[in-house]
Amino acid sequence: MPLFGVLALQGDFREHLASLTELGEVAVPVRTVEDLGRIDALVIPGGESSVIDRLSRIYGLADPIRQRIADGMPAYGSCAGMIMLADRLENPAVASNSAVQETFGGIDMTVRRNAFGRQVDSFENRLDFNGVNLEAVFIRAPEAVQVGPDVEVISTVPGADPSSRGRIVAVRQGNLLATSFHPEVSGSAAIHEFFIKITRGDA
Repeated sequence: MPLFGVLALQGDFREHLASLTELGEVAVPVRTVEDLGRIDALVIPGGESSVIDRLSRIYGLADPIRQRIADGMPAYGSCAGMIMLADRLENPAVASNSAVQETFGGIDMTVRRNAFGRQVDSFENRLDFNGVNLEAVFIRAPEAVQVGPDVEVISTVPGADPSSRGRIVAVRQGNLLATSFHPEVSGSAAIHEFFIKITRGDA
């Protein structure tokens, strides 16, 4: 039985732990390199991606997470987690000391932070996720503005151009899954169930 970890440095990690536990999985918070070494799959929660980046470096987790992902560990990122799984950021945060935000990477995509606006612009939208119609909650959500040839676009929401495929809000590349929205907030189990299948090799 795989052991799921949820990166517990900042953000809504408690909700992801609860979602996995409710589905009958064993899930633990990850705060140290020792915690990371125990787990088989990692969830990177929503929150503030620049803070997650900074704290992961302070706690010595950034490089080990990058290596585990490069070695094939399944990982799922929601909202800020999607940003952290991107190989490239269109608009990385820049700290007061001029340090530029970094990511863990893994998914061949370029992500735009806060693509749908600020906190006051949060919204809900019904969308199709792998054949499941669900209510998605977007809070200061990013979007994938470019994806590589090995990235599967799972979900989109309508964009300004009706002829386009829409704005990309859920993607998969191999063992890696990312969504712009927060399934742990909406109560939909579909995304966590899909990630469990990915981890078990069933999807």
